[in-house]
Parts: sequence; C-alpha cells; structure tokens
Amino acid sequence: MKPLVEMPRNVARAVRGVLCDIDDTLTTDGQLTPEAYAALGQLRSAGLLVIPITGRPAGWCDHIARMWPVDAVVGENGALYFCYDRKDRKLFTRYRDDAKTRAANRSRLQAVRDTILAAVPGAAVASDQLYREADLAIDYCEDVPRLPDLEIDRIVGIMRAAGMTARVSSIHVNGWFGEYDKLAMTRILLKERFDIDIDVGAERERLVFIGDSPNDAPMFAFFPTSVGVANVRSFAVRLEHLPAYVTRVASGAGFVELANFLLDVRRSGG
Repeated sequence: MKPLVEMPRNVARAVRGVLCDIDDTLTTDGQLTPEAYAALGQLRSAGLLVIPITGRPAGWCDHIARMWPVDAVVGENGALYFCYDRKDRKLFTRYRDDAKTRAANRSRLQAVRDTILAAVPGAAVASDQLYREADLAIDYCEDVPRLPDLEIDRIVGIMRAAGMTARVSSIHVNGWFGEYDKLAMTRILLKERFDIDIDVGAERERLVFIGDSPNDAPMFAFFPTSVGVANVRSFAVRLEHLPAYVTRVASGAGFVELANFLLDVRRSGG
C-alpha cells in the first residue's frame, strides 16, 4: 500500500466519484464526526458522485439515501441499493432477491443465528438486525467485548457450513444466502442509475473506493485507485486484496484526508 499522497495528480484529477464504506471509514469510534459528514457534502458540491457502500441495514439506508449529502447507497453488503430523487421526491429501491425469497431466507437466517449464539459465547445479534432485509449480522465488538480471532473464525465457519456467504467487517460478521457482494450491487447501481459501466474502458479508474476491512476486499481488488484508511492495517492478514493507497490517519479523519486531497487537486488544477 502506497501513501495516499503518492497517488498521481492526473489520476486524482480524473476522479468523478467516491465510493465509501461507513463503519470505521466514515465513522470514528462508532460516531459520524462533523468533519467526515462535511467532507461528504464538500465532495458532492464539487460535482463528484458520493455513494456509501456499507454492510449496514436497509432501514439505515433509507435514512442515508434521503437525509445525507449522497447520491445513493448500497447496503447489507450488496443485497440492495437505495437512490433518492430529490427533484421528484421519490426513493428508488433495488433488491438482489425478490420479497418472497428474502422472506424465506430470513427463517433460514434465524436457524443459523441460534446455532452461532449457542456455539460462540459472547457473540450477539447486532443491534441493527431488526432493520435488515437480507442478511444476518453477528456482533463481535460493537456492543460486546471484542471476541478473539478464533471465535470470529468460528462464526464465519458456521455460516459457511450452512451454505451462506460470510464476510467480516470491522464490527460484525455478516452472512447471507447468495453469491453477491458489495461490488456486484455497486456495478448494478452505477449502470442503472448513473449510466456508468465500470467494466468498459477506464470507468473504474475514475472512481475511488475507500474502506477498512475484509468485506471491502472485492472493492479493493476491482478499483485501481482504492484507498484504505490507516486502520486497514489491523486487518491486513485477513484481507484477500489490499488497497492501492493508504491514508496517514485512521477512520473518519482518514476519509477527510482523502476528500481534502481530491478537492485540493481539483482546485489547483493538478
């Protein structure tokens, strides 16, 4: 991983959008700081697309799409996207699976949940589970004392043994039925709502993704200008793919560092 300041100025100047994880990338110690929130607005005011790509639930994504200075949001690790048209005051929603499939899967998720809670003392269902449509989130450090890595791996193993896709974020282990991930729904969103095909030409090079944890690995691998906030180093051994660049500081301050870097390049003309 190269320091962010080593990103070539011509590459930074060509960026048209910023895709960002939320937990421990935008947030710091569980809080969205005023500086990080302002940076979202500054990027958007400069004409850049701003799209959070998160493991957080559908209920949160409804709020984010409507209330935050963003263009859309991908949630539940790729299970859905929400995009709010402020002119027409209409929320567009897109789910990977239809309502019938999601309902059937929720009963399967409950069985896996019960198995995990019985097998892994100290694990808990995430506090935001009530607002989820498609996945199971097991808390390993957000509202409970941090579990050892071996216990985190045990949760992942139980999910995978049940036929689920499992990903570790900075606070939860998320599991779902299906082969999708953050990148798959990001691809759909960009094509359907913004007419951007990231598999054609240099489009992927004009988008920056910034994240911090293993569930961001598909995004780190795909986008050449991927960035990790400094705390990504704590997950380096778990990451299948590392980001190309890394900020000097951690969490929300790292996101602000990236925003300021991009905005300074645009203001200076490179």
